[in-house]
Amino acid sequence: MKYIATLMIAFFGFIQAAEPFMEKQDLFIVGEDPAYSLYHIPGIVVTAKGTVLSWCEARKRAAGVSDWDDIRILLRRSSDDGKTWSTAKSIADVPGPKEKNPLALKMKNVDPNDVTYNNPVLIAGKDGAVHMLFCLEYMRVFYQRSDDDGITFSSPTEVTAAFDGFKKDYDWKVLATGPNHSIQLKNGRLVVPVWLSTGTGGNAHRPSVTATIYSDDQGKTWKGGEIAVPCTDEWINPNETVAIELNDGRVMLNVRSESKAHRRLVTTSADGATQWSKPRFDDALLEPICMGGIARYNHEGKSLILFSNPHNLEKAKGRAEPGNNRDRKNVSVKISHDEGQTWSIHKLLEDGPSMYSDIAVTHNGTILCFYGRSGENKGSAAFAGGRLTLARFNLEWITAP
Repeated sequence: MKYIATLMIAFFGFIQAAEPFMEKQDLFIVGEDPAYSLYHIPGIVVTAKGTVLSWCEARKRAAGVSDWDDIRILLRRSSDDGKTWSTAKSIADVPGPKEKNPLALKMKNVDPNDVTYNNPVLIAGKDGAVHMLFCLEYMRVFYQRSDDDGITFSSPTEVTAAFDGFKKDYDWKVLATGPNHSIQLKNGRLVVPVWLSTGTGGNAHRPSVTATIYSDDQGKTWKGGEIAVPCTDEWINPNETVAIELNDGRVMLNVRSESKAHRRLVTTSADGATQWSKPRFDDALLEPICMGGIARYNHEGKSLILFSNPHNLEKAKGRAEPGNNRDRKNVSVKISHDEGQTWSIHKLLEDGPSMYSDIAVTHNGTILCFYGRSGENKGSAAFAGGRLTLARFNLEWITAP
């Protein structure tokens, strides 16, 4: 019996001790499609059925107007944990005539004929639906859904009215959802972070504040919450924001800003919409003024929070807006074992120029980080990179010395 017990211990110890692995593949590369000169704003999510969806903004020009460029939203699908992928397809189209945001037309080099689809956000619903919000000209917001794991989407429905309630506190002229993926709470509520701007500052994106919109009827109707992070002398231009539900049911926002502290901002709410806590800087999360990603790791009895962004504070060279930018490089993954209070593990993912990122976990525990990097394309835009890369790795790789 003692011999059998020893064998069982050895066997179960063997199957639990997975070997660390990490592999990368480029999903979008500048130059492969002559229609686009830049890929930016990567997002990734795993559906209830296990399909992996990755998406991005495909931009016509690599420099200059950029955010107000001719932009399409492209999606790729994987049914094998992110190993192989479908060809990219455009998934956002609003029929009929389109008006350019008046603030965009005040800037140099903006073509009034360009159509800007921007800031896509996808949510993997617990019932198998995939919910999607996207913006048109940083001025209108649309909702659509997929019931076949991202193969097709319903016709878009405008939900810009959900932002009307913010006007009493903040007279926005520019708006954006997310970007990156967002979340459905345990009670079924869909929550999407948003940022709003009066458009009077740089690139017509500043000054800005952050908030959320939400739906309690599976995306049929949407409402605005309360301003979560205002723009102050301390919290400067909070904008691109990601959300996660904590184990106690609260929603935590992790917020990009241009604050002099150069740390990510964090705030929480019991319902994901109202009574946000006083924002605080998270000293462990450096802020080079760049998008970050956040996701829950629930696997083999572990409930962790993963976070990804460029871990760097070196001063950027050649980027004029805003003046306190830091180089976007050294995208890293961090782990919190205590619901975002501390970050006990830090692992460098990309040693060098690397930018926006999003992060997700497959049903078997494989971690996926989808991010921009320069790769071999040294002439690519410093803020976006020359390619969007998917890194696949396991928890053992992060925790390995």
